[in-house]
Amino acid sequence: MHRYKNLIIWQKSRELVKNAYQITNSFPKAEVFGLTSQIRRSAVSIPANIAEGCGRNTNSDLNRFLDIAEGSAFELETLIILSTDLNMINEDSSVVFLSKIDEVQRMIFSFKKQLVTS
Repeated sequence: MHRYKNLIIWQKSRELVKNAYQITNSFPKAEVFGLTSQIRRSAVSIPANIAEGCGRNTNSDLNRFLDIAEGSAFELETLIILSTDLNMINEDSSVVFLSKIDEVQRMIFSFKKQLVTS
């Protein structure tokens, strides 16, 4: 088993959750059950699936949960782009947040690749 709390990928994905909550605080109240909820759920899904996968007994199980976390990261990226298109997030904030999401996506990909070779 991997100790998920020690993984930089898990720590950085927790930062994404914090960023997602901060950025959606200024969204219109009409979006509370729309984009706000979807952004927060997809962000939370990333560290949650990394942690759950680390609690499994095999690398193939961990890899499956990393696939889910990776999918959630791409979902989060899309939702941030859409929110920017709809002028709910300013361009500067969007660029910063998207770069953090990209970093986590690359880390998940690398971690999965490392599991296959070990």
